[in-house]
Amino acid sequence: MNYPDYIAATRDQTRVLAKTLPDTMKGFAGLSRAVKEGGVLGVKEKEFVALGIAIGVRCEPCIAFHVEALMKAGATREELADVLAMAIQMGGGPAVMYAAKALDCWDQLAGV
Repeated sequence: MNYPDYIAATRDQTRVLAKTLPDTMKGFAGLSRAVKEGGVLGVKEKEFVALGIAIGVRCEPCIAFHVEALMKAGATREELADVLAMAIQMGGGPAVMYAAKALDCWDQLAGV
């Protein structure tokens, strides 16, 4: 999978959804802002939690968006790997498969 293209295509799909369901998507965007701006954890830590959940529920678009957000938040590949290890411990074999997708996404977005 080409993650940069996948992210762009998913963004296009969600823009169409936002035009179709403007109130719902504005509410979701407001919730997302409130969660990221409030509380004692930083954005990076919150994005790591979101990535762990994305791996656990096997949401490939979520994985891509949260990996991208982690890069913007200043996360390192080593930090990502540590979180992926925890996700694997919690999720077993299926988490291994989706953790591999998260690492591949990181490497593609980083140009590795």
